[in-house]
Amino acid sequence: MSTPGVDHPMQDGEAEISTAARSLSVSARVEVAGSTLVVVRPSASEFVEQCVVRVGEQVSLFWMGPEGGRSFLADVTTVERGAVPRWHLQVTTPAEESQRRAAVRARVPIPVLAAVNGVDLEGETLDLSEAGCRVVLDVYGNPPLPGSRIRVSLELEDGALVTTAEVARQQTRASCWQLSLRFLDLPEKEQDRLRRRVFRALREERARQSQALFD
Repeated sequence: MSTPGVDHPMQDGEAEISTAARSLSVSARVEVAGSTLVVVRPSASEFVEQCVVRVGEQVSLFWMGPEGGRSFLADVTTVERGAVPRWHLQVTTPAEESQRRAAVRARVPIPVLAAVNGVDLEGETLDLSEAGCRVVLDVYGNPPLPGSRIRVSLELEDGALVTTAEVARQQTRASCWQLSLRFLDLPEKEQDRLRRRVFRALREERARQSQALFD
């Protein structure tokens, strides 16, 4: 006999799905919960330009149990797309205690100002987490190389967040740069601000998905 909340997440509960291949983590609602199969409804439409998971890929599923965090590994067996996406996960390891939650990302388009090559470039975030973000910036001069550090200012509703970030990846598309940034030495209170903004975006996304079920 498996115990809901301990050996697997609770049905209708919250979970976080993390992928090692793309270093992403998304929040999800658990629709079917069992010791061998879990079906989740992810807030994945914020990653419209990315393949979040693929069939056959291994993921980590995290949830809060009665006495703390729990997690196990699972293989993706089915990916349902559309207005209300669902992922079918085949459990491959026993559940165990997990003390660390992954940084959850969401599609959060907010204005950003980045100091690149001594010039302040305007742009917008594509997605956001407490650990980093993807941004699109205007092109000026030579693009920053992976590993370089830049100063960024994110225009949150409760005030600008200014920090140093490391460029993890860089792509040039048309007249724009697309940068994947990793925040460096971000204070806990600033991480909390980003976390609140991310989870607000996820709640808004779930509301849109729920509305789509009745349209």
